[in-house]
Amino acid sequence: MNDENFWSDSKKAQSIIQETNSNKDLISSYNLILKGFKDLDESLEELKTVFDEELMTLVLDEYEGLMKKFEEFEIKVLLSEPYDKSNAILELHPGAGGTESQDWCEMLYRMYSRWAEKNGFKVTVLDYQEGDEAGIKSVSILIEGYMVYGYLKAERGVHRLVRISPFDSSGRRHTSFASVEVMPEFNDEIELVINEKDLEISTMRSSGAGGQHVNKTDSAVRIVHKPTNIVVTCQTERSQLQNKERAMNMLKSKLYLKAIEEKEAKLSEIKGEQKAIQWGSQIRSYVFCPYTMVKDLRTNYEQTNISEVMDGDIDNFIFSYLKSKIS
Repeated sequence: MNDENFWSDSKKAQSIIQETNSNKDLISSYNLILKGFKDLDESLEELKTVFDEELMTLVLDEYEGLMKKFEEFEIKVLLSEPYDKSNAILELHPGAGGTESQDWCEMLYRMYSRWAEKNGFKVTVLDYQEGDEAGIKSVSILIEGYMVYGYLKAERGVHRLVRISPFDSSGRRHTSFASVEVMPEFNDEIELVINEKDLEISTMRSSGAGGQHVNKTDSAVRIVHKPTNIVVTCQTERSQLQNKERAMNMLKSKLYLKAIEEKEAKLSEIKGEQKAIQWGSQIRSYVFCPYTMVKDLRTNYEQTNISEVMDGDIDNFIFSYLKSKIS
């Protein structure tokens, strides 16, 4: 950072500053936790000499607080894959069920937007397709911040909703599904060559909720990668060139994630693991009726305050999943 040419590449400079600040925060957290446990040792030694009930209560409270900080610290240290520090691109798609599933897709979109807002991350809508009557047919969003992908990779899969449908005049209970795809935003430091002959690029008029989400111009870009049949669309920018650039980055991110998954699958095969890596399988249930509960089917972690979860309080689900992968 002291190099005279440090700011010649502003994007790279910002990345280094972000990583430096993150590392400083990590070291600071470590030192605070270390000091906290040393202070606890001193208090315990004091309790051995003269027992004091009030001090004992304070020690227990301090221990619980330190363990929570230690768990958060542990997650940060163990998110060490090269793509964990990246921004994340989320794609949400409703399952079968028409309006009901499209509404559920919009509820999840709001949940992740609120989670990003609470954590100080920036959200940009890349593609937004409105539902026929309510909700959304699909949405792609970019969430920018340090380690966003590292956290949100825990959310990839199918999310299940059980509730009394507001769209059913008979007041019957419905089950809906929506898929969440999460990929790291392509990093310029990673080399990935795409043959232009493998691409089918088309332009179209942007659709969606007008200025609220996208610009309704003829600048939307759709790219099909023919060898893998991967499709990406971007319509957030006014310029066709900018949308093409964003769409290409989305495509690179999808191809990069595909390579990551193939590598993990190969490692699992080498290790002789029987359980396949199934990113697309059902991971979590959100039950509004006859009781309220959100349960992660991979870790069995559950929360009964469903309104808090839908308002973006999903950190405990993320941490539980990441810790389960560590063990």
